[in-house]
Amino acid sequence: MSKQKFLTQVYDLDTPDATRELYDNWSASYDAEISENGYATPARVAEALSRHLSDKSSAILDFGCGTGLSGLALRSEGFTQIDGADLSADMLKGAAEKRAYHKLWQVELDDTIPSGYDAITATGVIGVGAAPIEVLDAILKALAPGGLFALSFNDHALADPQFEGRLRALLADGAARLLFQEYGPHLPGINLKSNVYVLQKS
Repeated sequence: MSKQKFLTQVYDLDTPDATRELYDNWSASYDAEISENGYATPARVAEALSRHLSDKSSAILDFGCGTGLSGLALRSEGFTQIDGADLSADMLKGAAEKRAYHKLWQVELDDTIPSGYDAITATGVIGVGAAPIEVLDAILKALAPGGLFALSFNDHALADPQFEGRLRALLADGAARLLFQEYGPHLPGINLKSNVYVLQKS
């Protein structure tokens, strides 16, 4: 039986301040709670990126890195040059303890995302109760032509047409092309799935 404390609250958040407060409060028990619910998306995103990025020394930004589970997943695929950024200072403390990253820093949602990365990941970051869809555009803008963007939308995001609708519009406009898409497990303990995508900036 899955154990839920913060998971029952996270999809109702509607402001960056509320999101930061919840994740700060959740940071100490985050890994345990989502592991108990079978969190599968970090490994799925890392594997998908690895299929399309053979150079394991490529510079990667793990945007919305949380406590670093996504960074560990990237490390398990052989990537070695990973930086992380997150809204929550307390979640970043957990990421630092995992030693998966070269650099870590706290961001605001309206900060300019730094350029110079070969790939950017956003694992469970953009969606209902999390980062707004505008972050998708900001990440693509930060990438150089040919750069890769690996991300996920869970069932809550998929149920809101603005999320995948914006992604499809960017593809239709030629801003990026879709290299990979797969629907699969996200948090099986609460019967939640996600789409994982890899985009390449045009």
